[in-house]
Amino acid sequence: MARIGLVVNPAAGRDIRRLTGGASVVDDYAKRRVADCVLEGLTAVADPPAVGVMPDRAGIADHVLEEAPEELAADVLEIAVENTATDTRRAAARFREQEVGAVVVLGGDGTTRDVASEVGSVPVVAVSTGTNNVVPSAVDGTVAGVAAALVATGAVPAADVVERHGRIEARAETPNGEKRLTALAAAEVSSRSFIGSRALLDPDDLLGGVVSRAHPGDIGLPAVAGALEPIAPDGSGGVALRLTDPDDAPRTARAVLAPGVVATVGIESCERVDPDEPVAFEVPDGVVGADGERELELTDATVEFRVRSDGPRLVDVDATLSAGAETSAFALEAVDASPAPED
Repeated sequence: MARIGLVVNPAAGRDIRRLTGGASVVDDYAKRRVADCVLEGLTAVADPPAVGVMPDRAGIADHVLEEAPEELAADVLEIAVENTATDTRRAAARFREQEVGAVVVLGGDGTTRDVASEVGSVPVVAVSTGTNNVVPSAVDGTVAGVAAALVATGAVPAADVVERHGRIEARAETPNGEKRLTALAAAEVSSRSFIGSRALLDPDDLLGGVVSRAHPGDIGLPAVAGALEPIAPDGSGGVALRLTDPDDAPRTARAVLAPGVVATVGIESCERVDPDEPVAFEVPDGVVGADGERELELTDATVEFRVRSDGPRLVDVDATLSAGAETSAFALEAVDASPAPED
């Protein structure tokens, strides 16, 4: 029997951007409802896949199992729970080991990044229930479940509907040694000298960085790059930006930097970069972030960014459902309701 994995991050969608910006709160009840919808969506195919659920301390996994459709075989992964991002990475690694046909991820960019770090080549259906949502799609959970079932069961070949997303590696040389991080959509350099609340909110702090995708409809640095140099999520390479005070900049752009935050950004340079091409930033005192969250505090450091082409394999939900219809994956054989002939 085919099998999928379900990752629900209880912590996604609850950071400071709910207080300082316009992002909505996604509580545990809402996540349970979306997870319920995902499992219902799995029943759209004739032979639904089994599902394994990441355990948590918020009771989401237990609820999902209690409410699972009767025709589904569902269980909770037997892994240690630390109530940190380690849970997500550990679950993703287990799903990779189980060779599941797809993993559905409910969270934001951070959750998707954690899954991508361990899931290998398993197709990922990323559903937005987090804060900084550039990579995950704002798709109904039921529809996401249908797409995952089609891919996992082979009703739709994964090769036809899966796109390889880019990722960005950051390597910092500091007086105390080397530090690294990985981002999916954007790796940012901020002038803030401490991580603090983690969220990148003030446009005056943002010095630039590198993005693997760029569109005005994205959020954060990808939106800034998208105003000048758009690049598709599965496009080759990325875009490097260096920002400055709008009053002194050769050009400016209006962009959505966070939910509810639109700002004018001064752009010193905006250039396409090839895959694996190094882009260096000098950081006297600042922080390097990943996908809108500050991660590395640096002093007197040189940071080198490279866009890699081996990011997560993301399922195109719309393309998957269209392909499912073309292959009659939703069609049922007609039942002959005519009365049996009399003897």
